[in-house]
Amino acid sequence: MIDLINNDSNFGKDTGDTMYKWASDLFPINRSITGQGVRDTLNYIKAIEPSLVIKSVKSGMKVFDWQVPKEWNVRNAYIIGPDGNKFADFKVNNLHLMGYSIPVEETLELEELNKHLHSLPNQPNAIPYVTSYYKEDWGFCITQFERDKLERGQYKVFIDATLEDGILNYGELLIKGRSEKELLISTYVCHPSMANNELSGPVVASMIIKWLKSLPSRRYTYRFVFVPETIGSIVYINENYYQLRTNCLGGFVVTCVGDNNNYSLLESKNGDTFLDCVGRHVMRWHTNNKYSSYSFLKRGSDERQYSSVGVDLPMISLMRSKYGEYVEYHTSLDNLDFISADGLYGAFRIHKKAIEVLETNVKYSVTSICEPQLGKRGLYPLQSTKDTQEKVELMMNLIAYCDGSRDLLSVADIIEADYFLCLQKVNDLLDSGLMIKIDE
Repeated sequence: MIDLINNDSNFGKDTGDTMYKWASDLFPINRSITGQGVRDTLNYIKAIEPSLVIKSVKSGMKVFDWQVPKEWNVRNAYIIGPDGNKFADFKVNNLHLMGYSIPVEETLELEELNKHLHSLPNQPNAIPYVTSYYKEDWGFCITQFERDKLERGQYKVFIDATLEDGILNYGELLIKGRSEKELLISTYVCHPSMANNELSGPVVASMIIKWLKSLPSRRYTYRFVFVPETIGSIVYINENYYQLRTNCLGGFVVTCVGDNNNYSLLESKNGDTFLDCVGRHVMRWHTNNKYSSYSFLKRGSDERQYSSVGVDLPMISLMRSKYGEYVEYHTSLDNLDFISADGLYGAFRIHKKAIEVLETNVKYSVTSICEPQLGKRGLYPLQSTKDTQEKVELMMNLIAYCDGSRDLLSVADIIEADYFLCLQKVNDLLDSGLMIKIDE
């Protein structure tokens, strides 16, 4: 336990700077659910952690009720206005091109062009993020300010892209523990240049990998997956269904973990699993209770797939600003200025705390019938004063409730104390012989 909890010397606040650097490097890459951008992103993560295995499935493959789409790649895209000026330039901001746009080279009047333009009247300075994965179409995304300035005339549209049979890529990494029972940590690598909704997840997951691998041992096995959202998790479940159903206890979807706002907890489908208890506890005690809780009814990421009927894995998310709940979401305003090293570090730390609970939580039982004499063991003040009860209250409560029937997290919640303070006191009681561990 001591090695696990105190193994922080290489994972202090400067790890936030490292994660921010990773996000900055990855930010310009044009990602989608398939294509070179996904491969470039996975290769970057593999350079951070060489044990990552990059896998692929072919376009057209049937996965449950879905089919793997064609592979999409873009070389260039822009519009030239009647004045000869270029705008909506993909090379300036890859959000300008609607995801999965088909190749186009034609001249249109403004009225016709407007059918293919996307903007946000309520956010006039933001470029929206728009996709059309499963219907062949094309489009450009611009700010409302820019759209309002467009004048009648002819516009030259150019999209140099390919949409053809290819592959869908994803990454997988396994960190073995003493038990074959696994925890799944899933994040996605399919959005273009957005920082919180996209890149914060992979970089925080990558740092969690480094921390877990630095531990001398682990109780559980950890399975990390870096997938294109929705179709990627469906592919992964299709490829690993038996393993997930047999050994996986559930896990975390890591997304939207980079900003400086308060925290958010998305509960599992049932809302009452052990993972939910862990999530609620670390959010309460390690965010100064500054978090919002959302039920599974507010889901929106790959927990939809992992928790679907027939898969049924309890998955939670420990986010900063939840997707869909911040105004920068799915726009160009979700940029590197919206996230920070401190925000990333805070998210890394809350996931680390949750995993530490999972790794150390077991049942304990006192060894004495009736209340033990603590003073002769140096655990109780020999002089009773007005504040004696307050000083020993936590220890006395642990002695009262640790009867072998409850795990330590359950006891901590009953007595309304931080799990890690309880764990420290339990260690004192173990050393004194007044408590024993019931199971691992």
